[in-house]
Amino acid sequence: MSEQEWRGRWEAARWFLSADGETGKRHGNETLRITPDGRVSIRLPVPLAEFANAPHGRYTLAARACFAHRGREWVDRVEADRAVAYRIHLDAARGRWYVDASWQRPPVRAVPLEAALAAGVVGVDTDADHLAAWHLNVHGNPVGRTRRFFYDLSGTASHRDAQLRHALTRLLHWTRRLGVAAIAIEDLDFTDVKTREKHGRRRLRRVVHGIPTGRLKARLVSMAAEHAIALVAVDAAYTSRWGAEHWQQPTSTASRKTSRHEAASLVIGRRAQGLGARRRTAPPPHHRSDGAGHRTVQARHHDPRCEEPCPARIGGRTRSAAPPGV
Repeated sequence: MSEQEWRGRWEAARWFLSADGETGKRHGNETLRITPDGRVSIRLPVPLAEFANAPHGRYTLAARACFAHRGREWVDRVEADRAVAYRIHLDAARGRWYVDASWQRPPVRAVPLEAALAAGVVGVDTDADHLAAWHLNVHGNPVGRTRRFFYDLSGTASHRDAQLRHALTRLLHWTRRLGVAAIAIEDLDFTDVKTREKHGRRRLRRVVHGIPTGRLKARLVSMAAEHAIALVAVDAAYTSRWGAEHWQQPTSTASRKTSRHEAASLVIGRRAQGLGARRRTAPPPHHRSDGAGHRTVQARHHDPRCEEPCPARIGGRTRSAAPPGV
């Protein structure tokens, strides 16, 4: 190695720019910011403010960053405004500039089901083009109107992934605004025979091809952990059928009709809370009667002086007729 090559590497090792991130800042870093589409901008200090080419004293680079390793995890963290640290450095041997991203991943801990459902739950039903979600209180009753989060799975793989990530991000942000700490979603497993009952044999192939089950599972688990939201997986059997039977018509109005998937999301949320699909069930015997006897029980007909409906009279009636038993 010549002296010039050695000195070039020596100087390149000291040509770097690093900035620690902070949770809550835009895209997780205020000083060195990288957007999900790869645009890199640097917050210039006051002495260098004259070199800014973007608003708020920022300098935007012409090149864009792309993370091939764990890029999806990085995008999920950036969109959630979680802290991400960056380091821009020069590789003298290759003559390229690189940017490294690093963050700390806290261990995902299991939350007791009672604690996760203490503030209610958001039931989610998955369809080929949208997510139907409904907020339920602690008693299993729907609160407000349902929400739909649409996505388009046509186009390239990156476009489909971005659409799915955007829909899940809106779902998680809406759940946090409600103050709910749990999302109930059906266990998306199309290997069981129950799916043939739900969709039919001919339609099953098209439904399985349309719903991104694997990506949705992986995405929702990682993104929910970043937002500190628990996931409750429930059995998907008969959720659409019972939702349409017990909830679709009662929750519909003249201006807003409840869809089958929205009613199914309500059943999914109730199932996560350990409740049935029906809107109301018969109370226990001692709560609906007096000592397990019906409240509308009446006195026997052979005792006319008891409070009872008057027996049917046969024949004509006159004002001078004496009451019976006198």
